[in-house]
Amino acid sequence: MKFENALEKLEDIVEKLESGGLSLDESLEKFTEGVKLIKFCNQELAAAEEKIEIVLKEADDFNNIVLYKNEEEIN
Repeated sequence: MKFENALEKLEDIVEKLESGGLSLDESLEKFTEGVKLIKFCNQELAAAEEKIEIVLKEADDFNNIVLYKNEEEIN
């Protein structure tokens, strides 16, 4: 499942729960499904954050190399 699909399903569940038209059993079922989707979305966001941190670190390392090489050329 993709993050976007999970988020859409979660939004749908929230709308259904907020409408108040569900039975208690249906509400509990939707709530349980929503909690699972929240957990999934949080895991996906954490993984994306880790990837971003890696890219930023690599970009910083690259910038440091470029700056170092440029300083060598100046000296």
